[in-house]
Amino acid sequence: MNKIVKFYGNTGITLLGLGPGDPGQLTRQAWDWLQQIPEIYLRTSQHPSVPGLPASLAVHSFDELYDQGERFEAVYEEIVRQVLELGKRPQGVTYAVPGHPFVAEATCPEIARRARSAGLPVQVIEGISFLEPTFSALGIDPFPQMVLVDALELSALHHPQFPPTEAALIAQIYSRQVAAEVKLTLMAVYPDKHPVRLVHDAGTAQQVVEDLPLYEIDRSRHLGLLSTLYLPPLGGDTSLEAFQEIVAALRAPDGCPWDREQTHQSLRTNLLEETYEVLQALDANDPDGMCEEFGDLMLQIVLHAQIASEDGEFSMADILQGINRKIVRRHPHVFGDVKIEGVAGVLQNWEKLKAEERKANGEQHVKGLLDGVPLTFPALAQAQEVQDRAKRVGFDWNDIGPVIDKVFEELAEVRSAQTDEERQKELGDLLFAVVNVVRWYKVDAETALRTTNLRWRKRFAYIEKRAHELSRNLNEMTLAEMDVLWEEAKEKE
Repeated sequence: MNKIVKFYGNTGITLLGLGPGDPGQLTRQAWDWLQQIPEIYLRTSQHPSVPGLPASLAVHSFDELYDQGERFEAVYEEIVRQVLELGKRPQGVTYAVPGHPFVAEATCPEIARRARSAGLPVQVIEGISFLEPTFSALGIDPFPQMVLVDALELSALHHPQFPPTEAALIAQIYSRQVAAEVKLTLMAVYPDKHPVRLVHDAGTAQQVVEDLPLYEIDRSRHLGLLSTLYLPPLGGDTSLEAFQEIVAALRAPDGCPWDREQTHQSLRTNLLEETYEVLQALDANDPDGMCEEFGDLMLQIVLHAQIASEDGEFSMADILQGINRKIVRRHPHVFGDVKIEGVAGVLQNWEKLKAEERKANGEQHVKGLLDGVPLTFPALAQAQEVQDRAKRVGFDWNDIGPVIDKVFEELAEVRSAQTDEERQKELGDLLFAVVNVVRWYKVDAETALRTTNLRWRKRFAYIEKRAHELSRNLNEMTLAEMDVLWEEAKEKE
C-alpha cells in the first residue's frame, strides 16, 4: 500500500490544514511551516484563519475558479491540475484548505493520489477538522455511530442514502438554496417537525447553535460557509437494517422456536396470505391498513433473506443489489441517455432489454413473450397480463368496438353450446373477452372483481341483518322481499 511521504524541503506538494476557523487552532506544526515558506496557495481565501497567517506570506487563492465554474466538480478538477503543476516546480507548492486536508475535502485526496502516481513527494500537515469543534458545540460524542454526509450530494438525491436509526452530520449547508434542497430530501423520511440543530462557525468566536424543526432550516439567518446540520436519529426501529437484526434474532439459537423451524417452502402460504391482505387494504383504500400489511409482507421477505443468508444462498444485500441494477438497466431513459416516447415505447424497450439480458445470460431456450407470466397467477390477472404483453408487439385491436363485439359473440356461443364441456370452454372465452374490455378501459380486472365481491357481500350482509331485525328466516323470504332489502342496501351506499 502506498504511503504519503513526509518531507521538509523545498520540493513536491505540501497539503496543509488551516483548522476550523480560529487562527489560534492552527497546529504548531502548521504554524512553524507557514513561518518558513515564502508563499501559499489557498483553495479559498474565504476562511476566518486567513487574516491570521504570517504577514511574510505571499497568499494566492483559487477563488476566481469558483466564480468562473458552473459545477464544483469542474472547479475541483482544475484546482487539482494546477496544484500538481505547481508541485513540479523546484520550490514545490504548499496548498492549504479549511479544516483537515483529508476530512470533507475533495481536492487533497485526489492531489495525493495523482502525485504518488507521478512520483511527486507529498507531505501532509494536519489540521483540526470541522468535526471536533462541531461535536464540542453540540456536546455529543460521535461514537458508537455517526453518519457523515455531504450536503451537495444529499441535495441531488430524492431519498437519503443512510439509515434513519443513525445520527447524521451534514456538512456544507452554505446557503438557503442548499438548505432547502437538503430539507426536501430529508423530508422523504423524516417528519417536517423532526428536531435538528444547525451549527454555524464552530470553534470560532462567532459560533452559533440553533435548535429548530427540520422544515425551518432554510430560514436560518446564520447560514454560511461554515454551517453544519446535526440530524438526530429518527428512532431505533425505523430502518431496514434494524428490522433485519430483529429477524436474525428470531432465527438465532436462542430465538423463537417457531421462526427457527421455518424454511422457504414452509413460508409459501404465509407469503401468499400476506400478499392478499395487502391487496385487501389497497382495495379498501385504507392507508393505515396498507402500512400495517406492507410491514407484514416485509417480514416475509426479510425472513426469506435471513434463511437464505444462513444457508449461504444469498443475502439481503444481494437482493437489493440485484433489483437496483435491474431497474437502472431497464430504465435507460431515466438513468441513461436513451430517448423513449410514451408508455408504449417504455414497454417495448423493456421487452427488448429483457431479451438482451437473457441472451447475455447464455439462455439457450428463446423465451416467448408470455413465458414470464406465472401460471400460478390468479386467472383474471393472468388473462389481463397475457393480453397486455401481446399488445406490446401490436397484437391488439385498434379501437374498443371489436373488443366489445367479441363479448357478445362469445355470449352467443355460450348460449349455443350443446354439452357441459362446450359450455365450460365458451364460458372461459367469454370471461377472457370481458377481461379484454376491462383492460381497454385501463381497469385492473382482479381489483374490479374483488371490489364487486366486497360490495355484494356488504349488501347481502345487510339483507341478513334486516331479516333478523324483522324476525324473518331467509329461507322463508321470497326473492321479491329480499330484493326490496337489496335495494335498501344500495341506497345506503
